[in-house]
Amino acid sequence: MSGAALNSQRGRLLSDTLAAAKSEGRSALIAYLPAGFPTVDGGIEAIKAVIDGGADVVEVGLPHSDPVLDGPVIQTADDIALRGGVKIADVMRTVREAHAATGKPILVMTYWNPIDRYGVERFTAELAEAGGAGCILPDLPVQESALWREHAEKHGLATVFVVAPSSKDQRLAQITAAGSGFVYAASLMGVTGTRTSVSNQAQDLVERTRATGTDLPVCVGLGVSNPAQAAEVARFADGVIVGSAFVKAMLDAPDDAAGVEAVRVLAGDLAKGVRGQA
Repeated sequence: MSGAALNSQRGRLLSDTLAAAKSEGRSALIAYLPAGFPTVDGGIEAIKAVIDGGADVVEVGLPHSDPVLDGPVIQTADDIALRGGVKIADVMRTVREAHAATGKPILVMTYWNPIDRYGVERFTAELAEAGGAGCILPDLPVQESALWREHAEKHGLATVFVVAPSSKDQRLAQITAAGSGFVYAASLMGVTGTRTSVSNQAQDLVERTRATGTDLPVCVGLGVSNPAQAAEVARFADGVIVGSAFVKAMLDAPDDAAGVEAVRVLAGDLAKGVRGQA
């Protein structure tokens, strides 16, 4: 298969996966886990487990020493990964092995600085070669994203931007016009973390994002931690994004094997939630 054909196939995988969930009358379940946590090998096994449990898409976090969006649970996991010496090469290996083992779309979620230092062309080429579906870039302003998008599009990678309740309608329109794959709707102001209830701002943000006329799926993250919350969000969003709950399940486990089993079980419960079976 030619490089162009591979890029086209890779670019369709994420869209096709989200469309397939919609055709089943449900939201997609999107799981987040950082690379290198608790180890590189252990992180790969955890990602395979959440997919085995029922996740449709996985976001692989690129651990960062100063994350602006992530709360204490994910910061703890990032610290463990960074102390273990995780590198961008390990992130690429995680994507490669998780995708090869499951065939599911695997994205990288990262802040901009590591990509800028690594080199945009190098990063996008290596992510595409690893079978990655794209990137979620929470701190890259859309008006400064042209270079990234040029290289991402060349390699068939989706560019997922984050919108928040504070985003004005004009900015929502700019973001949906520039993005691809899906729109990540942060359901509340603040950092990631499990919460006892889902913000009532989430549905309004989804509706305002769709009102831009975009045909991109709108997926909601920040705060979902159990099947009931997943079912609640699934009623109005195209995808339900869960991160801190998976990381916490691994942090709370007595050993790595138990952590892998815990995230498999949690994924199964959340998969029931997005199907309205919770």
